[in-house]
Amino acid sequence: MNGEQKTILEIEGLRISLPAGSDRPDALWGFDLRVREGEIVCLVGESGSGKSLAANAVMRLLPEPHVRVREGTIRLDGEDLLALSPGRMRALRGDKIGMIFQEPMTALNPQKTVGWQIDEVLRLHTGLNRAERRARVLSILADVHIPDPASAYNAYPHQISGGQRQRVMIAMALVLQPRLIIADEPTTALDVTTQKQILKLIKDLQASHGAGILFITHDFGVVAEIADRIAVLRLGEMVEQGPAAEVLRNPQHPYTRKLIAAVPALTPPPARAPGDGPVVLEARHLRKTFAARGGFLGGRRGAVTAVKDLSFELRRGETLGVVGESGSGKTTVSRLVTRLLEADGGQVHIDGRDLIAASRREMRALRKDIQMVFQDPMASLNPRRKVLDLIAQGPIVQGVPRHVAEGRARELLALVELPPAAADRYPHEFSGGQRQRIGIARALAMEPRVIVADEPVSALDVSVQAQVLKLLAGLRERLQLSLLFVTHDLRVAAQLCDRVIVMSKGEIVETGPTASVFADPVHPYTRSLLASIPGRSWEPPVSNAA
Repeated sequence: MNGEQKTILEIEGLRISLPAGSDRPDALWGFDLRVREGEIVCLVGESGSGKSLAANAVMRLLPEPHVRVREGTIRLDGEDLLALSPGRMRALRGDKIGMIFQEPMTALNPQKTVGWQIDEVLRLHTGLNRAERRARVLSILADVHIPDPASAYNAYPHQISGGQRQRVMIAMALVLQPRLIIADEPTTALDVTTQKQILKLIKDLQASHGAGILFITHDFGVVAEIADRIAVLRLGEMVEQGPAAEVLRNPQHPYTRKLIAAVPALTPPPARAPGDGPVVLEARHLRKTFAARGGFLGGRRGAVTAVKDLSFELRRGETLGVVGESGSGKTTVSRLVTRLLEADGGQVHIDGRDLIAASRREMRALRKDIQMVFQDPMASLNPRRKVLDLIAQGPIVQGVPRHVAEGRARELLALVELPPAAADRYPHEFSGGQRQRIGIARALAMEPRVIVADEPVSALDVSVQAQVLKLLAGLRERLQLSLLFVTHDLRVAAQLCDRVIVMSKGEIVETGPTASVFADPVHPYTRSLLASIPGRSWEPPVSNAA
């Protein structure tokens, strides 16, 4: 970056203390960081590294007094934010500092329209009249490429897509043209094409407005796509900082090298022996249409065909990836084959037995042969039950004696590399990666033929993601499991899946061995997906094959 550019954000010697009894006394210490005009600085680190607390400290949104700044300064255009009165700080939020949150659905008020929520920022910070505010809101909605801004103005958050909600958050952050924008994992849950659009949008708007951006992420593909400089945090300590190209190509600190080595490479590993095992799961002519219902702006939403005449086979010991954008139908497929959704037509056979036609009683017996690992383990684990009970529950329901089921549960904890003491703890006492291991152990307790995994690593740090992928690959080999792996992360699909099916608008547009599809995609949609992968032109110096 040009050395003459003015520094917008300057953090020096920041120390943030944690409550007594925490795993360490300070969330951050000796933390120094600068963001200049027109610069994107990516703050990278695993969960617990302190990166989000650093952003909250800048916004003066720490949960004081339990978590508070003990030392250091935070200056915005030379003004010490930590010395400001609450009233002055409120005036700066939104006006000079904008924030884009990770999950817009929790950051947006579900009871207020999109237009009202952006208008509120203008109402609090400007003297514009109602008509002028409306014109400004419609203008910023157009700037962030919201289709039909006038309709979106009157829509509620649940009436627009995830990508559009994230655009609304960006519009709220930019409407007052702030000097500094803090983006906290704004693309984590988005599919690759939406992610690419959002990243391009942030870069374009940042360039046109001249703001500085502090971009918090654990995704090195995103870092490679947009960063001017990179700062790496490990357990509250800044271990490396420098120009993006330098850090990505020649990382100096062992922790940075470890993080980069954990990024799944886009080049699939050498193909395993062709799957010549028996077909374990077979779907034929699956169909699912969601009926018309009340929708956008109170009108009627037409019927949506989520899955249209879809067929595939899964062999013993094979991993079949299901990839596509949000709305492509891939998650609907995972729920149809597990009978969590009722199909409108078609068959799903496990060893010749049709799940779709099975009665409720027959389905209970068949359920043990096909189990599911969900995207959010915390939402699928009963918070009131201990881990041992959660894992043993399924076999007990199937008639396995309790002492046998609990003994097997303890064995499974070891298999997924959790300590014996984990059996007597509750889900909230574990990290996200550990909870996902519990979800895998619970699925394995039924000794299934097939595991359906729906985005099981999308919310995990890159290093934890690599551990879970390695675990799944090892279990597949050891137990001859068959995996139906649903993902929007094509790097993950490249490393774990033997074959992929690419879905668009409820149909399979391309299928084949993963290496072949990635090396020479035939369908334009597949080519578009692969071209949208953040950081596609950058390959980690050390690849990590699952």
